Amino acid sequence: MFSLRPLLMVAALAAVQNGRWKDIGTTSTGNPVQIDPKSVKTKDGIVTASFRIPYVTPVDYPQGKVTVVRAVGMFKCDARTVAVKESTSYIDEKAGTIATHSVPKIPGFGPSFSSTFSGVALDYLCPKK
Repeated sequence: MFSLRPLLMVAALAAVQNGRWKDIGTTSTGNPVQIDPKSVKTKDGIVTASFRIPYVTPVDYPQGKVTVVRAVGMFKCDARTVAVKESTSYIDEKAGTIATHSVPKIPGFGPSFSSTFSGVALDYLCPKK
């Protein structure tokens, strides 16, 4: 069986090293929210983009202290709803040490709270008119 873990490790290391992340705001807990501007795509009214959220204070997980979360989010600007397409929590991003990785079979769209990364991302990608 093919494992995505080695590919995720290489992709994470390359992303950190090439400085592709742009700060777009902070969560209510002070964690910066970063976007990969080159990842932003729009299709059928849905904006998809990759995000990185480095934790100011590492979060305890059973596998260790998570320092960074990377996610791919989908945004319906007209409805102001979001769905997480993929999420990876890193204990050590540079080394590629992953605590959790999830890819929902069917991402579900729902409301976003302005204090979370998805709220910051929604406001950035879909400014209110």
